[in-house]
Amino acid sequence: MSDQAKPYAKRSFGQNFLVDQNFIRKIVDALRIVENEEIIEIGPGRGALSDEILRRGGQLTAIELDRDMVEVLNAKFKHNNNFRLISEDALKVHLAHLVISPPAKLAANLPYYISTPILRRLIEFRGLFSSLVLMFQREVADRITAKPGSKERGFLTVLVEASLSVEKLFDVPPTAFKPTPKVWSSVVRLTPKPSQVTDTKLFEQVVSTGFGQKRKTILNNLKLHFTDAGDALIAAEVDKNARAEALSLDDWIRLATALKAGKT
Repeated sequence: MSDQAKPYAKRSFGQNFLVDQNFIRKIVDALRIVENEEIIEIGPGRGALSDEILRRGGQLTAIELDRDMVEVLNAKFKHNNNFRLISEDALKVHLAHLVISPPAKLAANLPYYISTPILRRLIEFRGLFSSLVLMFQREVADRITAKPGSKERGFLTVLVEASLSVEKLFDVPPTAFKPTPKVWSSVVRLTPKPSQVTDTKLFEQVVSTGFGQKRKTILNNLKLHFTDAGDALIAAEVDKNARAEALSLDDWIRLATALKAGKT
């Protein structure tokens, strides 16, 4: 299929196709594929990453919602027995039913609008994977990797940090894509790790409330929803005048534990 005949990138899907072969290779390098290893790819588009994954001997399952891209992928890989295509929404498909023999690895080039919900879903199903190599808009990657004290640090940072080891690998310029976006992208490798969080729902509520209004102190944010916030901060040894971005993961875990103890 010629470039002229290929489906255009759709703004509604946030599509920007990676076309720079150097960066395609670097992303697949980051997966560290072993022969016949199971790989899941979210949003393959025209199949640039898919092609390289298959060249490296991966057993690839691709999840693609765009019907036009489904036709392209079926035509491109119809003779490859190592390729399986699932035409569904990655936010709705049951990942546990797709992974044949966990742990698998996962790759994705995630549009800005879907990056947070997809990432939260991958956290939920992290036990299925040994490694996730994801490309985000650079500001999302900066948020995910932000250290305590950084203004980029937020709810998503702490949520990721609680379940995954995070490694920012490299930046990707707008010129590596067609159509050319106005922003840079970054590639991040996430590795599932044992979580110290015992009550996920409460932990997420505490962190979300703590970051409710970033200019407010942690005490002023928490006391809107937790009547014993002051006592919990003392028990957790967290400065009540600190702002949420100053807290480490350990601070948040101790704080959630103290708030849970106050409820019992």
